[in-house]
Amino acid sequence: MTDWLISIEGTQTGHQVALGLAILAAFLHAVFGALQKGRHDPWLTRGAIDASYGLMAAPFALFVVPWPEAHMWPIFAVVFVIHVIYKCLQAWAYTKGAYTVVYPVVRGTGPLFTVIGANILFAETFSLVQWLGVATLLSGIFGLAIYNLRYLETERDTLPLALGLAVITGLFVALYTTYDAYGIRATANPFTFLAWFFMIDGIFMPPVALARWRRMKDRPTLGPLAIRGIIGGIVAFLSFGSIMMATRLDKVGEAAVLRETSTVFAAIIGWLVLKETVGPRRIALMALIAAGAVIVEMGG
Repeated sequence: MTDWLISIEGTQTGHQVALGLAILAAFLHAVFGALQKGRHDPWLTRGAIDASYGLMAAPFALFVVPWPEAHMWPIFAVVFVIHVIYKCLQAWAYTKGAYTVVYPVVRGTGPLFTVIGANILFAETFSLVQWLGVATLLSGIFGLAIYNLRYLETERDTLPLALGLAVITGLFVALYTTYDAYGIRATANPFTFLAWFFMIDGIFMPPVALARWRRMKDRPTLGPLAIRGIIGGIVAFLSFGSIMMATRLDKVGEAAVLRETSTVFAAIIGWLVLKETVGPRRIALMALIAAGAVIVEMGG
């Protein structure tokens, strides 16, 4: 499978596979976001998820895939730092603002910065039609944030801080997307990068979450948290693995934009699973997001 994936890089087949992987990543990222919503403290949930996928990845990294080349160790060090900062910012933003407001702002700023970063790092360019698609998609995403903000009843006192954190988090989404793409392209075997990435990335948050859990007066039961962590770990493998592989096979900017249709999937999950009200305005905004993604794809 590795040889086949490498053989289709930069081809039309690779483009089609990357498209499918980006859409899959969008759906799974929405599932991943829903797992972090509500029941548990975001720091605890993230710690449980990271511990799960770190432990799952370790046997593959150590005993299955080829070991990383020497030049990969500095890359992994930078990747680790970027993801630590991103996760801290994200958890902080979720503790200061409503999920339905923070999430669209993070996901809206992320692809815009990623397209710019991909132009700088990989010399990728977007056509005028594709930029129109980006603008359409972003108008839908930020429209969702404004709509949710309008009907927000709680956490208004911390809203400016939450929105500021959301924008900075979006910047780090772009940073990790472009740098992860650089990393997965820098090694001969993409699965080497994926296995070592998840093992290394799972180191930081579990001790932080454990320390936070110990300080809590009303500590949540660890069993349900661990189950959520295992499910989240599997989803993270498939979601982040898909988008990273898509950025190796095809354009980073296009994959990043298509992934942000996760906002549509998040709303659908919220309606079907979490029993949230969608309404005609949110449906129209989701249609804008989907239309923007189609325009980006067709304009490429």
